[in-house]
Amino acid sequence: MAKWTTEDMPAMTGKTVVVTGASSGIGLITAREFATAGAHVIIAVRNIQKGQNAARTMTGDVEVRLLDVSDLTSVRDFATEWTGHLDILVNNAGIMDIPLTRTKDHLDLQTATNSFGPFLLTNLLLPHITDRVVWVTSQLHRMGRLNIDDINWDTRPYKPMDAYNDSKLQVILFSLELQRRLTAAGSTVRAVLAHPGIATTALAAHSSSNAINRFSFFLNDPEHGALPTLFAATQNVSGNAYVGPNGPGSIKGNPKVRKPSRAGLDGASAKKLWDTVSGKVGVSA
Repeated sequence: MAKWTTEDMPAMTGKTVVVTGASSGIGLITAREFATAGAHVIIAVRNIQKGQNAARTMTGDVEVRLLDVSDLTSVRDFATEWTGHLDILVNNAGIMDIPLTRTKDHLDLQTATNSFGPFLLTNLLLPHITDRVVWVTSQLHRMGRLNIDDINWDTRPYKPMDAYNDSKLQVILFSLELQRRLTAAGSTVRAVLAHPGIATTALAAHSSSNAINRFSFFLNDPEHGALPTLFAATQNVSGNAYVGPNGPGSIKGNPKVRKPSRAGLDGASAKKLWDTVSGKVGVSA
């Protein structure tokens, strides 16, 4: 379907969906459309007031819960308090191109937010998930590198955009390894990937890379930027499908199943990354 839009979303009455980082941007639109389709939507945000403000713009069954994915304690608390089933987890929260900042867990903030936190959250909620995990990544994963020996930027000179690119490659590899494990276990749960192309959101507002937003005609607006996530979450795609815009370079357009980089399909690297990050965040590998 070349022009898939929110009009093509199925009814989601009775479904429960968690969307992290849903107080603004693509996450807000994603949560809004799930709620409009009838789902019970949990907006998982680090700022409750912003989450409540976002929820008031939506129609439907929307709940706001505290979750800072960069804080491992916050992630554990959120997961511990979860009861009942969860149909879809959308790992949407992310930050981009910020100076080196350490969390209270002594993690690089960008890596913790984009990679380690979602990894821990997924592992802890997985026993509750009945349908799929959607990892929101970026085409910039193609510029990422996997540095297992210094994944937390403890010894390398820190480069903010490299940290972002690397974290998005890690997300690609997490999905690959998670799907391998689900398949091996005979589970019907799927891990899938989505990227918005280049969307005109505030994600890079503070960054030199924000200059590209001056050329918004060539980019996805936030509404279109959310479509790959919604498509990946609701359509019958295969495990580890990589969904992005259908335009040239997958920069803008409507959702289409694409392919990640060759590095993102390296099963040995995916397993090694999984084992390494499991040790850092305290989950069983």
